[in-house]
Amino acid sequence: MKKFLDEFKAFAMRGNVMDLAVGVIIGGAFSAITTSLINDILMPFTGIFVNTASFADLCLHINGAEIAYGNFIQAVLNFLIMAFVVFCLVKTVNRLSRKKEEAPPPPPQPSNEEKLLTEIRDLIKEKR
Repeated sequence: MKKFLDEFKAFAMRGNVMDLAVGVIIGGAFSAITTSLINDILMPFTGIFVNTASFADLCLHINGAEIAYGNFIQAVLNFLIMAFVVFCLVKTVNRLSRKKEEAPPPPPQPSNEEKLLTEIRDLIKEKR
């Protein structure tokens, strides 16, 4: 049982798993913000143009069935805003990581053998 727990601990503490967990938590919180933006600000404002309080009120009544297409429009807008924000974040992170990669590495230091050979060469030049 201890071996199993040690393996699980090693798995859970890997960088990628922790990054994923943080991403899911922040994504959930950001989703709530985006949903509020859509439901509380954008939809009532756009509802002015469709003569209803919000898109959520838009629906069709067919043979006693109610088709709430306004909720679907809100969900699509929510998705598009989330996708746009994630795209902007990924683009920014990629640009920042590219700048780090473009920095040239420092020149390699000569090995002890190269240093010794350089000294011998310089001594031979001095004697001539």
